[in-house]
Amino acid sequence: MNGELTLIATEYDVSELQAEIKALATERNAVILAHNYERPEVQDVADYVGDSLGLSREAAKTRADIIVFCGVHFMAETAAVLSPQKTVLLPDMAAGCSLASTIDGDQLREWKAEHPGAVVVSYVNTTADVKAESDYCCTSGNAVEIVNSIPADRAILFLPDMFLGAHVRRVSGRQNMHVWMGECHVHAGISPEHINRQRALHPDAEFLIHPECGCATSAVEAVSAGDVDPEGVQILSTEGMINRPKISAADEYIVATEVGILHRLRRENPTKRFFPASELAVCAFMKVTTLPKVLRALQNTEHVITVDPEIAARARTAIERMIAIGGQRPLSLKPETTEDPGE
Repeated sequence: MNGELTLIATEYDVSELQAEIKALATERNAVILAHNYERPEVQDVADYVGDSLGLSREAAKTRADIIVFCGVHFMAETAAVLSPQKTVLLPDMAAGCSLASTIDGDQLREWKAEHPGAVVVSYVNTTADVKAESDYCCTSGNAVEIVNSIPADRAILFLPDMFLGAHVRRVSGRQNMHVWMGECHVHAGISPEHINRQRALHPDAEFLIHPECGCATSAVEAVSAGDVDPEGVQILSTEGMINRPKISAADEYIVATEVGILHRLRRENPTKRFFPASELAVCAFMKVTTLPKVLRALQNTEHVITVDPEIAARARTAIERMIAIGGQRPLSLKPETTEDPGE
């Protein structure tokens, strides 16, 4: 897969296209946002590169007239909800999300009916319709904080990622938290065998793992039980992964998430070495966006992402709560204290 992506990237002059895109973006007062998992050349042309929370914040505060969102559909929807007066463009409508597709608005409404009075916490990888039915949105970086902010006697419906939900339930100690059984096909495909192989090849490397990764559950349980030495193991949000090498003395890192993040890690930490837990951890949806498509989006104002005003109004509250709560700290490997999180 990596070889195929490299071939595609060399079919056009990267530097010329990047220069043309930047010039046109300036002319049209457009800002280009790119997720950490996008192609390297797309990340390099962006004004901002980050995770879902960081890009949501940039979309909310930008003064640009046009937002070109190099990510997947639900992210562009979120930008459209936060900035209804802006024109939000998605370079390729095929940029979907396997995790977001595991639940829709009707399914969530049925789930809520089964648990009346429960607080709904939705991971940001969801459609606007699902966000409209939610009380809070969250990312992996602030999920624990959001859950801990909810009074202890309130039941919680957490969706759609079962691996992140299991991690948050364990760390927060919440017994009244119900988790939707959804998963990201990329993170679910990173197996313990992949990780064990890489750790054997690089025994001195720190192991950075994203909670949505399928092996996170077993890794965290092993650390909590004392079966695995926690030295060298870091459970981090995507932005936590970006920041970790800047404060760590380690020279090598094994990274268990989508391989696109390696480009930013290597660019920002040129003296350190990074290895994917699995080279197969490639999100095809993130890779459909190319520089020619970004240029066409700016030239032709395509594809405009809009959200029904009524749904947007209801979704905005949950999204704004997500943005208001921090979450840049590393996710804890240990359970929280039993203090009432509502206080």
